[in-house]
Amino acid sequence: MFTRLRHWSHTLFSRLPVALPGGCAFCGLEAIDGLCKGCHGQFLALQPNRCRCCATPMHQAGDTICGECLRHPPAFDATIAAADYAAPVDRLVLALKFGARLDLASLFATMMRDALLARQDTALPSLLCAVPLGRTRLTERGFNQALEMARPLSRSLGIPLHSRLALRQRETQAQAQLDPSQRQQNIHHAFSLQAQTMELVRGAHIGVVDDVMTTGQTMNEFAAMLKRYGAARVTGIVFARTPPQ
Repeated sequence: MFTRLRHWSHTLFSRLPVALPGGCAFCGLEAIDGLCKGCHGQFLALQPNRCRCCATPMHQAGDTICGECLRHPPAFDATIAAADYAAPVDRLVLALKFGARLDLASLFATMMRDALLARQDTALPSLLCAVPLGRTRLTERGFNQALEMARPLSRSLGIPLHSRLALRQRETQAQAQLDPSQRQQNIHHAFSLQAQTMELVRGAHIGVVDDVMTTGQTMNEFAAMLKRYGAARVTGIVFARTPPQ
């Protein structure tokens, strides 16, 4: 399945605009910081009201926490999302993830930084980490897209990043291949801390970086693991959030 998805993704990426150095990631025209004003205004300027816990888009202005988070509070305390996982943003995520467009990581990090700083009700984390990949997927892909975004995000915020804070202690299926009822079981107890990093987590506010949040199961499992080791607070920082269907 992963091989077929990667083949399909490479076909799709061949249709993306080929941006010159400094060009817009959407249209390829000249741009500052990877995105021209026209595309930013068309696709990203109007951000929806989001649940401050899980970042799902909300229709009611003034609401701060969605009904699902009120009924079933997740292990993480807040989530920051820079964009919705919808066209054309989804093509850029796939281009980074399966097309090795690592140049997009800095653009995503800039947008994530801006979204985080705009949330005045959310304190900045004291330490950043990226959701780790399993060894098999890391070998196939050659990089962890979450870590590629976390590095420039760390530099721009001045918050330390620990690239090996946690590990994925068993291989899991790609969450995108599973229905919601299977995702929780797939990711259950998949993460653990490195022995030498346990003291860093105790009492800390950890910012967890990932590319996309869909159901929130991965972030919830990762946050629950951090809380078991004594983290005081966990904030998810994702580039894109999948809107409710």
